[in-house]
Amino acid sequence: MHSFNFFAERQISSYKKSDSVLIVLVLLFWGIGIVSLYFCSTNYAEKFFGNPFYFVQRQLVSSAIGFVFMTFLACIDVEKLRKLLPIIVLGSIVLCIFTFVPGIGIERNGARRWIKLPYFSTFQPSEAVKFTMVLYLANLFDKQEKLPEEEKSVLPAFVGLLIFTLIIFAQQDFSTGLFVFVIGLILFFVTGAKLSWFIPFSSLGIPFAALMILLKPYRVNRLVGFFAQDSYQQTFNWQINNAKTAISDGGFWGKGIGTGLSKLISVPEIQSDYIFAGWSEAMGLLGVAIYFILLGFFIYRIFKISMYCGNRFASIASFGFGSSIVCQSILNVAVVGGVLPSTGIPLPFFSSGGSSIVFTLAMCGFMINASRIEQDYESENYIVERIEL
Repeated sequence: MHSFNFFAERQISSYKKSDSVLIVLVLLFWGIGIVSLYFCSTNYAEKFFGNPFYFVQRQLVSSAIGFVFMTFLACIDVEKLRKLLPIIVLGSIVLCIFTFVPGIGIERNGARRWIKLPYFSTFQPSEAVKFTMVLYLANLFDKQEKLPEEEKSVLPAFVGLLIFTLIIFAQQDFSTGLFVFVIGLILFFVTGAKLSWFIPFSSLGIPFAALMILLKPYRVNRLVGFFAQDSYQQTFNWQINNAKTAISDGGFWGKGIGTGLSKLISVPEIQSDYIFAGWSEAMGLLGVAIYFILLGFFIYRIFKISMYCGNRFASIASFGFGSSIVCQSILNVAVVGGVLPSTGIPLPFFSSGGSSIVFTLAMCGFMINASRIEQDYESENYIVERIEL
């Protein structure tokens, strides 16, 4: 079987200026996200909370915390960050365990995904796990590359990934758990794991995923609604049908920010998972095109950074963080457009959610840091393909 390793060993030569294009893209996405949240959530916030700026205010506070983390991670020596990994991993696991502690954890609709925080309403530890899992795997894969061939093993990395995934599944957050697992497998692939490893992973993972779906009626209903989108208009498909109507009503130019957004109040959770429907109705096909153009530039910058970074740990972690943000963005848009079943995965930079914006900005901070690290190798050696039988 073949496997590919896109990350050769690198030698750090110097530090350069941060990638200014990436910084501008992050600020653009964040700014557009805040504007979208404003015109999508004001009616809903006024109706249920008596404050039209309820979600925007909360997002701004969370964003301030996120920018602090982004600045810290953009400046810290990545090798010093590696020394903090045991604390980061342990902290993420403890936070997940707290969701099951009475008085600290919060249960909603049978799921225990949140914990209470002083001065803040809730915190979702699974967002921290997305961040921690990438650093954990990047650290192990970098160390494995330096070992003799006979001592290399993907087992420690896989066990760690499995623990992270199962602890999220235990919170009844199937979508996030599956997403974390898939991002982990992507990192396995690009760092040179033999493709023969993916056969047992798939043979175990697919039946387990099917069992997890069948154990919860609402997950089955999501699948039924997806495969019968013309049916169940007032039940399973109420949310997605209103979202698709809002998107089509935007036309080419859109209805404009704050002008007659008729469908938004009819789309449940418009401020979170379905905010892209609001952006599409307001800005039309032109706005959708702008979003994907910006996302394309974002993809190019982060993957270029991961290929050219002179530190292999930072390189792998940047690739993982970039993959997480991009895959999550595409997944959310596909769900809102009815291309995939509903998942509950938020849209990075846009969706209301303090935990999500904090760790999205933290990931961006790390990638900005990685963009500063140069290496001595010629450009053709930045990307290495290794074939193993």
